[in-house]
Amino acid sequence: MLSFYKKYYKTVFDIALMALTVYLFMLAFSYLYRIATPIFLALVIFAIIEPLAKFLNRKGMKKSLATTISTLLFILILLSVIIGAGAIFTAQLYQLTQKIPVYAAILQEQIVGNMGYWQSKLEALPPDWLDRVKDYSSIITSKGAKLATTFLGGLFGMLTSFSSFLFNFVIGIILAYFLSLEIDSWKKFATDKTPRTFKNAFFFLKENVLKGIVSYVKAQSKLITLTFGIIFIALLVLRVDNAFSIALLSAIFDVLPLLGVSTVFIPWIIYLFVVGNIKLAISLTVLLVLVLGTRQILEPKITGDSLGVSAFTMLSFMIVSLSLFGVAGVILSPVLIILVKALYDQGYLRRWIRLPEEEYDKHIV
Repeated sequence: MLSFYKKYYKTVFDIALMALTVYLFMLAFSYLYRIATPIFLALVIFAIIEPLAKFLNRKGMKKSLATTISTLLFILILLSVIIGAGAIFTAQLYQLTQKIPVYAAILQEQIVGNMGYWQSKLEALPPDWLDRVKDYSSIITSKGAKLATTFLGGLFGMLTSFSSFLFNFVIGIILAYFLSLEIDSWKKFATDKTPRTFKNAFFFLKENVLKGIVSYVKAQSKLITLTFGIIFIALLVLRVDNAFSIALLSAIFDVLPLLGVSTVFIPWIIYLFVVGNIKLAISLTVLLVLVLGTRQILEPKITGDSLGVSAFTMLSFMIVSLSLFGVAGVILSPVLIILVKALYDQGYLRRWIRLPEEEYDKHIV
């Protein structure tokens, strides 16, 4: 054991120092996010409105007028989405939340009703076995219904009670507007006053992390839009109630690594098979296969190697970050994990973490 510590103590120290740096950075970011949420929202809004404002300014329009037009257009589109799609989604989501207990009761009735049939076919089984199955099915059904109701209810609550977020968002729009007007002076100030070390760090982040995240977000947006469109059109053809909300909910799950639309469709398909709606269950199964197949074919072509981080690694780090730092951790975790990968690819981690050379092949170290 002593020889192990002698061999690896430098490696452990270097890794612990890096982990402590990441932890302190995320802790500071989560604190700043809590006290300055409008500023972070302003940076996102600025990134959206600035390209159009810059384009109009290059065409000869004054920057103040170009920024005003770009900001008003952003607000108009945002209000259209909130008033239109948001209202429909909220109303249909509320209906789904109210119907889940009814669906759970129907499922339980079907399971209990079919017990007599299975009991006649399986006479050799112990007499208490079917009773246990009934009890377990009741527990599973109630737990599943409660979980789905809680999730949809929480999502509905987020949509209907966002006064603090709305306030922060309005402040963020105002800040983004003024930042767009003053961006040239801020860039000059940053160029003149920022130390060279921080400049190099910023350019490294811009080239290796930010571009990857932007390209990944664009690619995922295309895939999610495609998923939503296929599901929405198919559900309309199948005449399924609340088609818009189900398609949008599937698109939301499609954002999450390792989960995807299967999280919505598989329980739904199982339910339909149990209650005897075989035609719709088969149709939804075909739809799920179509969506998953389309995504598998198009995802490599659209996303490419924009991130190069496995879905399992990304989701695991996001879960840990959410537990430790809340929403701020989820926001920052993709940036940090992509940064770590970029540092590894560029060879920085090999220089910063001292490894016992006798433990590795020369080409690895």
